[in-house]
Amino acid sequence: MFIDPQTTEPVNLYKLMIGSILPRPIAFVSTRGTDGVNNLAPFSFFTGVSANPPVIGFSPMVNLESRRRDSRVNAEARGEFCVNVVSEGFIKQMNETAVDVPPDVDEFELAGLTPIECDLIDAPRVAEARVAMECRLVQVVEISDKVLGGAFVMGEVLRFHVDDPLFDNFRIDPVGLDAVGRMAGNTYARTTDRFDLARPELPGKPRIER
Repeated sequence: MFIDPQTTEPVNLYKLMIGSILPRPIAFVSTRGTDGVNNLAPFSFFTGVSANPPVIGFSPMVNLESRRRDSRVNAEARGEFCVNVVSEGFIKQMNETAVDVPPDVDEFELAGLTPIECDLIDAPRVAEARVAMECRLVQVVEISDKVLGGAFVMGEVLRFHVDDPLFDNFRIDPVGLDAVGRMAGNTYARTTDRFDLARPELPGKPRIER
């Protein structure tokens, strides 16, 4: 079977992508609007971009009402955002924030999560999150302003917040983090079933200690 994106409805392309690109980590993005209202929303089109400087990025899509997501609007207006890592312990609360509510709704209150002020940016982070990254906006790459079109929002991490028990010489304990990822539809994935596979190396070549 082959599928031609030019003749396929965007909603079906979206289904193909979320069913093929998986499991996807979740960027639980917290921002503050210019009106002072806190915003919180999950995005599973999310990745690391650079380690020097540390840069991460997420992709908010234009919703079915042709409206840009509040996370993007706030990040562009304020030049900052925070990405919180989602652990299974508050996955249900995270899911509550996935509803597309008006900009004047505080999703922290909606979901019963605890906002705590960031150190270097004027935005809250999620107190329940075991890892959070305060970011300064680097660039927004516009892909499409059509329904289900997206942009890639990149931010330089100014500060990492990591629960002490998870930290061991800059390695994060995956058991303690208990992160979850997105599959397709309403399905999520745990990170409890893991295996090791050493990357091959060439003698004499520099390598990154993992």
